[in-house]
Amino acid sequence: MRIALNARILQAPRTGIGHYVAELVNALRGESDVDVSLFHGWGWSCVLPDAAMPGYSRMTPLLRQIPGAYQARRWLEQKRFDQGRAQGIDLYHEPSLWPLAFDGPTVITLHDLTHLHFPQTQPPARLREIERRLAAGVAQARIILTDSQAIADEAQAFFNLPAQRFVVAPLGVAERFRPRQTEEIDSVLKAHAVQTREYFLCVGTLEPRKNLSLALQAHALLPDAVRQRFPLLIAGMAGWQREQFNEPLRQALASGHVCLLGYLPDEQLAQLLAGARALIFPSLYEGFGLPVLEAMASGTPVVTTRSSAMPEVAGAAGNYIEADDAEGLRDAMSRLIDDSPHWQACREAGLQQARLFTWKRCAQATAGAYRQAMGG
Repeated sequence: MRIALNARILQAPRTGIGHYVAELVNALRGESDVDVSLFHGWGWSCVLPDAAMPGYSRMTPLLRQIPGAYQARRWLEQKRFDQGRAQGIDLYHEPSLWPLAFDGPTVITLHDLTHLHFPQTQPPARLREIERRLAAGVAQARIILTDSQAIADEAQAFFNLPAQRFVVAPLGVAERFRPRQTEEIDSVLKAHAVQTREYFLCVGTLEPRKNLSLALQAHALLPDAVRQRFPLLIAGMAGWQREQFNEPLRQALASGHVCLLGYLPDEQLAQLLAGARALIFPSLYEGFGLPVLEAMASGTPVVTTRSSAMPEVAGAAGNYIEADDAEGLRDAMSRLIDDSPHWQACREAGLQQARLFTWKRCAQATAGAYRQAMGG
């Protein structure tokens, strides 16, 4: 099967969907009947890019201010996509939201339905495009991949589609996310002035859906001496409506107990995850919650919310809170500091849970969806 996979997301610094595309492409190389061609928006390639397009993070906010920018970019991408049809593509896989026009079998990955549950957390121009195009994209797809059963169930009910149209292909965990010896991560920890297992870590773009303000509130409720010993590190690039964090962040940063790290290279983030006391992941809604899996695979306990797919990923290893309960999050953080047997039990349960998720299994399920869409 010759598969066209839209890899334009890899122009951006890699976050959830970017990592999904990169890891999936690599894992699909183990499927003998799958040959993947990557469409990058401007052309075609069989090779994954090593890094994001230079200047992407500066260009994207500017484009959002230009009326019709989404539509113009989409039109140009369609023209360039059509030019590649001479390559003899059998099937088109769109890994993000809505597909380009294609007259053959189409598979899409529907990662979540954030725009339905939390439309206020999406940029208006993007929300309009999602609302305008997603239903047509779902109708175009012969098979709809989802990262979790939770999203498959939501989408099946919302779009009134039969279960046979959906294939659940849970994500995997990259090899860099693993338990580490102290000496292996010592230089990164020193660079951020923290000690092994003596800091909490949040991972996520600064945007409303990630609910990072709850982590700031909960950490501020800890006793001053505890906050001094266990600072809160936040790793992630600035996102849409980041100004809502300005005042809480200013106060937290001024206290010296919170550190904003920005977007980190993959290896640095993996090392920080392996050394944290716990990952704090209070997201309002996720289609999967990849940092949860990555933390568990690193031997780090997780505190997360009960919503959407997070319980499906964390299983019995998760420490669960409500998305608006700052005191509950504070108590969970305190227990992971004070109760060593509980911390160790969470670590062991997380390592066991993480073994259930591999990119090989994701690729096998994805290749199965391709075969199903081709009528095999």
